Amino acid sequence: MALIVQKFGGTSVGSVERIERVAAKVKKFRDNGDDIVVVVSAMSGETNRLIDLAKQISEQPVARELDVMVSTGEQVTIALLAMALMKIGVPAVSYTGAQIRILTDSAHTKARILQIDSQQIQKELKAGRVVVVAGFQGVDEAGNITTLGRGGSDTTGVALAAALKADECQIYTDVDGVYTTDPRVVTKAQRLDKITFEEMLEMASLGSKVLQIRAVEFAGKYSVPLRVLHSFQEGPGTLITLDEEESMEQPIISGIAFNRDEAKLTIRGVPDTPGVAFKILGPVSAANVEVDMIVQNVAHDKTTDFTFTVHRNDYHNALQVLEGIAREMGAREVIGDIDVAKVSIVGVGMRSHAGVASRMFEALAKENINIQMISTSEIKVSVVIEEKYLELAVRALHTAFELDAPAGKGE
Repeated sequence: MALIVQKFGGTSVGSVERIERVAAKVKKFRDNGDDIVVVVSAMSGETNRLIDLAKQISEQPVARELDVMVSTGEQVTIALLAMALMKIGVPAVSYTGAQIRILTDSAHTKARILQIDSQQIQKELKAGRVVVVAGFQGVDEAGNITTLGRGGSDTTGVALAAALKADECQIYTDVDGVYTTDPRVVTKAQRLDKITFEEMLEMASLGSKVLQIRAVEFAGKYSVPLRVLHSFQEGPGTLITLDEEESMEQPIISGIAFNRDEAKLTIRGVPDTPGVAFKILGPVSAANVEVDMIVQNVAHDKTTDFTFTVHRNDYHNALQVLEGIAREMGAREVIGDIDVAKVSIVGVGMRSHAGVASRMFEALAKENINIQMISTSEIKVSVVIEEKYLELAVRALHTAFELDAPAGKGE
């Protein structure tokens, strides 16, 4: 008998019919003798509908009131799912984040969980009920409703699993697990049976949209076994775990992530003096622009060219800041490029294998793809290339690192 926390997203509970299918799935687990806590999101599209309503009143709604409003989306879903479970003979009870007392800080619309009181849930489980909890929301010390921001329901699920010391936290989505890369780009991409938290964090931060970074961080911190499963298809999914030992015989690379939302900026002819990096990046950071990859080249004339990447949405803001810095520092020019993309290989196997980066560069060279920037970490190598070569690069690397599914193996 296990204690399992199951999280279902907006598409999984997008209609009454789907909510009833979720109830049937939950019943199967309970019939096996497992204790089940279910975390649900609002029905798909509901949160956006509520935000649009608020914006009809005010372009910039007060964050506290916006939280009061958008939290009602999950309240509808928990009640409907509890009703659907009871209809098929499963005792169930629904709770909002405030009722459970998922205590958060007071940063409305992007609150962070501080503590969870698990007593009420434990009491309901002992009474034989399935507990249905609203994801994405909590309450601060003053009793104000708060919401957790993007990926909040995943975070609620993992946090509850940690507080309850659950055997597993299952995240149900519209995909049947974590793949070696996006199957829409590489048809031979394979579903991974297992991946480490470290690898999943890198994949999530580099563009893989399967899980939110916050939820993976939380799971890694509290050693909560996390499993990604398809809401309406049977299958083992992908287990995300701390255990690296079983990865020893796995491929060196677990996956290839990519991000199209990149932009590159270069400031040329800056005096090569101490503190130059801060003089450039300080104002960029103050403008709330997050910098990703950085390269600095020093020329013979004692000037430096400084290149960095930002999210494409921040490009114009960063360009404006950089042009101001260039005037102040007497730089030669500022140039930008939004037609770039980032491709990354990820795998804990890199720690024990030499020559991984050169193998990557060789595969790209064979396709005549020019590398503009390189960044490495212990388990990752990222490159910036022209966006038009992105899909070709991903396919070439997938084959080069022997990640292609064997003939006849359809995932």
